[in-house]
Amino acid sequence: MNTTSIDFKSFIEWDNNPFILFNNQGKILYLNNAAEILFGYVTKAELYDISLAYAPQSFGYKTTTLSLNYDSFSFHAITVGYENEEQISLRLYNKPRIRSKRKIEKDKLITTDINILLEANIALFKTKNTNPLKLLTDQDLPSLKIDQNNFSKLLRKTLNAFRASDSIDISLKLLLGQHVIIDGKKESIAQLSVIANGRYTDTDDEIRSLAEISQIKPILSEHAIKLEIPLIQ
Repeated sequence: MNTTSIDFKSFIEWDNNPFILFNNQGKILYLNNAAEILFGYVTKAELYDISLAYAPQSFGYKTTTLSLNYDSFSFHAITVGYENEEQISLRLYNKPRIRSKRKIEKDKLITTDINILLEANIALFKTKNTNPLKLLTDQDLPSLKIDQNNFSKLLRKTLNAFRASDSIDISLKLLLGQHVIIDGKKESIAQLSVIANGRYTDTDDEIRSLAEISQIKPILSEHAIKLEIPLIQ
């Protein structure tokens, strides 16, 4: 088949897997939309260094299985390729989002202003804790359908993990360009991020269990808990 007349650029642009083309000095020659979003969380130099480290020893391409995490982005493999000494490409493969075994019954969910629910649970947390706390939210986030009781339990468990932290930074924002499929419908994602100098991990299993009920993806690390919340409409 003669493919010389086919424009493949649009297919790469539509791909949810980030694709970047560098020159041999590390300058970006091309990147698709997914890669443009990724660069909000990782530097150009870091991804260029990864390209060089995992490049094949001769012209062609090489796929390597590995784990890379940048904030809410998780990748399970990369492909590095080059056909000449002037350009090198990197493609990162998204780690599949684990689908919850629970089915959400949307008709039983309550349309909720997530900012109000968050602020109410923070106020409750502050009645028992005097930790300095900073809150930054996106007031333009749309209301969503959610199990308010379960979500409030999740928020309380999450905040309580930081009960001994010197200071706590909380943010709530829309993850631009990211979606999750729930019951065959594409839903936008908001990320609630709670970050401090350390936290307790004794309720991590409960946090994961509560998150699963609402098909929320929890990202737990030494200094942070991030919840990717589907904005179910």
